[in-house]
Amino acid sequence: MTISIDLIKELRDRTGAGILACREALEETNGDLEKAVALLRERGLAAAAKRADRETHDGVLDLYNHGDGRVGVIVEVNCETDFVARTEEFRHFAHEMALQIAATSPHWIRVEDIPEAVIEEERQNARIWARESGKPENVIERIVEGRLGKFYDDNCLLRQPYIRDDAKTVDELLKEMIAATGENVAIRRFVRWTVGEELE
Repeated sequence: MTISIDLIKELRDRTGAGILACREALEETNGDLEKAVALLRERGLAAAAKRADRETHDGVLDLYNHGDGRVGVIVEVNCETDFVARTEEFRHFAHEMALQIAATSPHWIRVEDIPEAVIEEERQNARIWARESGKPENVIERIVEGRLGKFYDDNCLLRQPYIRDDAKTVDELLKEMIAATGENVAIRRFVRWTVGEELE
């Protein structure tokens, strides 16, 4: 089967994968664009998992301010080499993370970063809410876990829906960047300020 340049370009635009990888995925899926996207994502996730333990000592800081300087964000995104850190794609990804943080106000990067005391307080609040709402005892723990999951989705950057495409999470976007660069990429830390907010 002959794969058109336009189809390869469309797949590349959607996934960020290399031209050769796009051609191979389209050949394997007989030109089915959606199946090729799924195949590349699957391969990207596998590649990302293999790279997860590699050291990330290079990278960039992205600074972003929004609303005439009313909200400010600094985010540090790391990679393995200076070569990748200087690429337009990597810098664009870092900037997208700054925009995401400005728009969604996460408190932590991942669930593992949340202090156990905060999780326990959320758990207790969910139990109290469920009991006060008259929910049967045999479903309360499921309700608690559901509300905890929602809390994680709202407050952990990697679990949030990506602001430009809510069909994917920030974690999926990160894995796509790992697959595209061929290096481990990590969001190391961030700070978000709003003018007039209380200092902790």
